[in-house]
Amino acid sequence: MSGQTGAAASIRFGQVVIGPPGSGKTTYCQGMQDFLTQLGRKVVVVNMDPANDGLPYSCAVDISELVTLGDVMEGLKLGPNGGLLYCMEYVEANLDWLHSRLKQHSSDCYFLFDCPGQVELYTHQNSVKSIFSQLAKWNFRLAAVHLVDSHYCADPAKFISVLCTSLSTMLHVELPHVNILSKMDLIEQYGKLAFNLDFYTEVMDLTYLLDHLTADPFFKKFRRLNEKLAEVIQDYGLVSFVPLNVQDKESMIQVLRAVDKANGYCFGDLEERNLQAMMSAAVGADFQFHSTLGVQERYVETSEKTVVEEMMDI
Repeated sequence: MSGQTGAAASIRFGQVVIGPPGSGKTTYCQGMQDFLTQLGRKVVVVNMDPANDGLPYSCAVDISELVTLGDVMEGLKLGPNGGLLYCMEYVEANLDWLHSRLKQHSSDCYFLFDCPGQVELYTHQNSVKSIFSQLAKWNFRLAAVHLVDSHYCADPAKFISVLCTSLSTMLHVELPHVNILSKMDLIEQYGKLAFNLDFYTEVMDLTYLLDHLTADPFFKKFRRLNEKLAEVIQDYGLVSFVPLNVQDKESMIQVLRAVDKANGYCFGDLEERNLQAMMSAAVGADFQFHSTLGVQERYVETSEKTVVEEMMDI
């Protein structure tokens, strides 16, 4: 009985924060660290990006103590992409260093892993996947938080590309996954949305986006290819998004609920949780539609056009 209790106490929860360069991973880690600290959780931030210097948050474990991208590029005469791949392979080969640093923190800590921004690391290359697998063997219960810029929703071609990248990442990384549309306050910075926000967060019928693409002469000749890509995305039915503005408390709460549900933190016994909160997470009764509607009202400019006029635009 005591052995079972000790095993349960050794479980550690956390997030691996991934996404393309500039998607807001470091800002997210800083905001989530502050937010979780206010909730009373002991937060440990782990910088897993060897190219990340000048960190805005307090970092408990820094991979740059082991390897840095600048040293690799200079020593091995590699470019930034090849250098970053080498760095992660080096980390994979020296996991004992990482394990020794993580063991210094108690099991009741909540971990945020700030990961590199190179897309290939999560869609093709296996080093990061192996690191995540080893963390699981060390009793870490992690959820992958995949951030993408929300303004891609305003461009149908880029949004389909984001969907393909997100799906590929989910299948390759093999962790519970939460996709995030970051920087919601800038969602219409590069153009207006063609549909309501829930169309993009719930990834509804993509044939409507294909109709928008064919209006562009460049994409018209690729319609069949785009149709097949859309079919793959919808056949899997895995990709959906949670909107996020780090400076918005309600938005952070929605993201944290999704992540806690994904990594199982909300079902643990490390802190008191009432039955209502657990049942809400278990049955998915977060009323995500109303949450998305509220985000849309704050950040998306409403259209005064009638339904007929919008259909004519399509």
